[in-house]
Amino acid sequence: MMMRKVMASSSSSCCFYYRHIIITTIVLLFFINPSWGLIKLPPNQTVPAVIVFGDSIMDTGNNNALKTLVKCDFAPYGENFRGRVPTGRFGDGKVPSDLIAEELGIKEYLPAYLDPNLSSDDLPTGVCFASGGSGYDPMTPKIVSVISFEEQLRMFKEYIGKLKAKVGERRTKFILENAIFLVVAGSDDIANTYFTIRIRKLQYDVPSYTDLMIRGASDFIKELYGLGARRIGVFSAPPIGCVPSQRTLGGGVLRQCAEEYNEAALMFNSKLASTIHSLKSRLSSSKLVYVDIYNPLLDLIVNPQNYGFVEVDKGCCGTGALEVAVLCNPLTPPCEDPSKHIFWDSYHPSEAAYKVLVPNLLRKYVNSFIY
Repeated sequence: MMMRKVMASSSSSCCFYYRHIIITTIVLLFFINPSWGLIKLPPNQTVPAVIVFGDSIMDTGNNNALKTLVKCDFAPYGENFRGRVPTGRFGDGKVPSDLIAEELGIKEYLPAYLDPNLSSDDLPTGVCFASGGSGYDPMTPKIVSVISFEEQLRMFKEYIGKLKAKVGERRTKFILENAIFLVVAGSDDIANTYFTIRIRKLQYDVPSYTDLMIRGASDFIKELYGLGARRIGVFSAPPIGCVPSQRTLGGGVLRQCAEEYNEAALMFNSKLASTIHSLKSRLSSSKLVYVDIYNPLLDLIVNPQNYGFVEVDKGCCGTGALEVAVLCNPLTPPCEDPSKHIFWDSYHPSEAAYKVLVPNLLRKYVNSFIY
């Protein structure tokens, strides 16, 4: 009798122990699993992949092997990335490409298509084709020897072929129709090609130059659609006159926001929103989404205290006034706490800023890709 009680007690303790282990494991997985999506999709809806085109805001390493000054596969870039490794992302950690894929529960990092370590297993959940320094104006990538939008499309066609070989024609069609495609560009056209290098300023006024940019954006969207993409989000230009380098170059002695740059961005954004609205009605079954990043980033800059930021007009790298790409290097040590800076270098936001912006953008726009 006593033996039975001991065995029953032992069995009960054992069950309790294993139950405790299981519950603890589930709780830990919930909190530490980086691929656990935070954004809830509507019932019976899926986003199998994130596929990204554009410039340095989204680039996850495509420029690494290029002969260009627009690269960042060296310290102090990647200071807050896993293993403190500089990967070619223009920031201290993750960039929006990664955070969007992570928030949607797809994967923690969105690999660069040109990453030599890219696996065929990465293809079905998406890759990044973006190249730092690129833009809608064909001259923009030429000036700095980076990957043009035309070349990004060529790479995408190659990707489709590899995807078909991996998962078959039918699954490839499903992935392309249900993936979220993101296009982010315009900053380098306005800030570099037009206002800084000034080549285009000799040929165009702002209204006609933004028209040229819109033609590039429109043609690109139509090409993507023709290749099977249906859910396409196109980001607005940011308040480019308020990034540290443009304050230095165009904001006068006090380094205020360069309003001329911001006015050009706003003009482009207005035309882009109208163009997307027009294309939406002409491209059947498309879900084209205009994503406003101008106002959320400007709010961050104007009201930093609301989000826990202290430094607004300088990047964390070096002096913070001009250092970007090769000028932000091991000889220009970063600040002690990048999380207090809206900008990591003089052009790109910090991971901390992206972590404020990206979840809010997804919550606002994700249903627009579905319905």
